[in-house]
Amino acid sequence: MKPTLIVALDVPSAAAVENLVTMLPPAVTHYKVGLELFISDGPAALDVLARHDKRVFLDLKLHDIPRQVARAVTAASRHRVALLTVHAAGGRAMLEAAAEAARSAGRNRPKIVAVTTLTCLDEKDLRDIGVTRGVAEQTAAMGRLALDAGIDGLVCSPLEIKDFRHNIGTGPILVTPGVRPAGAPRGDQKRVATPSEAVRDGSNYLVVGRPILQADRPAAAAEAMLREIETSPRDAQQGGKHDDP
Repeated sequence: MKPTLIVALDVPSAAAVENLVTMLPPAVTHYKVGLELFISDGPAALDVLARHDKRVFLDLKLHDIPRQVARAVTAASRHRVALLTVHAAGGRAMLEAAAEAARSAGRNRPKIVAVTTLTCLDEKDLRDIGVTRGVAEQTAAMGRLALDAGIDGLVCSPLEIKDFRHNIGTGPILVTPGVRPAGAPRGDQKRVATPSEAVRDGSNYLVVGRPILQADRPAAAAEAMLREIETSPRDAQQGGKHDDP
């Protein structure tokens, strides 16, 4: 499968979702619904995307006791969510419960992807919360834990894609936030790369929000991002195939 753009709907309401989806090109097939939007309007935001036949990346970063996370995964499957995030730091039992709940959803099975280390964190931030490993080592350890527990893939910054692909092979999904066009502001992301770099190293899904939503011409910005993803060369050793969620 070719690399796919996910537009992050970092907006406050389902009404804003309707406006954006009709504004952006039809070739944008995947959209991310995160905490602000889901807490604001909940499943109503998912319903808007379903009406437009779009795929949903529900980015709630679930991190709770195993039973609660499993029940949340089951609930998400009822809304035909394509991708759903959990925190790898929730531990093996929680990750295994999420993976089992997804498998039990049958044809509505969401793919579960684990957040390894938030892209806004650097080594100083990790030290502040008591993690003595460096970013690269911590991210790799969390990734191994998640995949060993049966999770479908990982969320990682662009700077970790290449190492992950080298270590885990072509099968697991890699979802990459922190993607910015060359010269674009970093915002609160500390570990970023361009779409071409992310594609080259083996990302399956590139998550882009502000560079599109805050552009003077969002549709044109999305078109440019789609073109760059489509035309970027991919390292033959990094690219892989997976089922389209």
